[in-house]
Amino acid sequence: MKIFRYFIAVLFIIIGILLVLANVGAVQFNLGNTWKLIYSIFFVVIGLKWLVDFLMKKGGSWVFGSFFLIFGSLLLLDWFHIIYFTFWDVFKLWPLLIVYIGVMLISGKSHIVIEHKGKRSGKTKEKKYGNSVFTVGSHEYNKENWKVQPMSLRTLAGDFYFDFTKAFIPEKNIPITVNSFAGDVNIIMPENVAFRVEASVNAGDIEVLGQTADGINRTLIYETDDYDDVERKIDFKIHLKAGSIRVDQV
Repeated sequence: MKIFRYFIAVLFIIIGILLVLANVGAVQFNLGNTWKLIYSIFFVVIGLKWLVDFLMKKGGSWVFGSFFLIFGSLLLLDWFHIIYFTFWDVFKLWPLLIVYIGVMLISGKSHIVIEHKGKRSGKTKEKKYGNSVFTVGSHEYNKENWKVQPMSLRTLAGDFYFDFTKAFIPEKNIPITVNSFAGDVNIIMPENVAFRVEASVNAGDIEVLGQTADGINRTLIYETDDYDDVERKIDFKIHLKAGSIRVDQV
């Protein structure tokens, strides 16, 4: 593939330049410490490739292209001891989400509804554009005796809080889907309600009743022992680009 050829070419060029500078005493360079340099350059090359493809209308993505370019550049600056930035400091780049949302608003390519924070009674006020629903804000389902119904929730950025110990849950299988670019999802389940969780996070962490997964591109699937045997149950499908998912039981 062309991108890997470009990556190898750029890698050889940079390593060669660093070796020359090391030989003349301008920098300190140790071949045993090249792993971070390699993946830093990889992110930069991937980011540049996606940006160029986007600008030339050959696919690509300006959002992910710019993100990987910035991320790789910061890692390179750390490698050169200019700043301190490690791989797991990627979470510090979350303000870029605000920048991306602002750019999309200016470009007019996305329809976004800004929602006020506040308690929800199980009813979400959303404005639909075509087949998509885009919101920014918090969603709380914790009013006494709120009725659980099938949900499909999509947000650009925002937090979700579900307290099913206060809910009225009908005797049936209820699917609940949450998709968000960035945010946190917190769920409290009663012990007498069966449920299944299929959770994935591109960057962040997942914790379901003590079972955890964190890092990059993580997935965790969990279901209670009685899930297949009962009629009343909840089926969660949760996907976040960045954030955290937590499910507790009381």
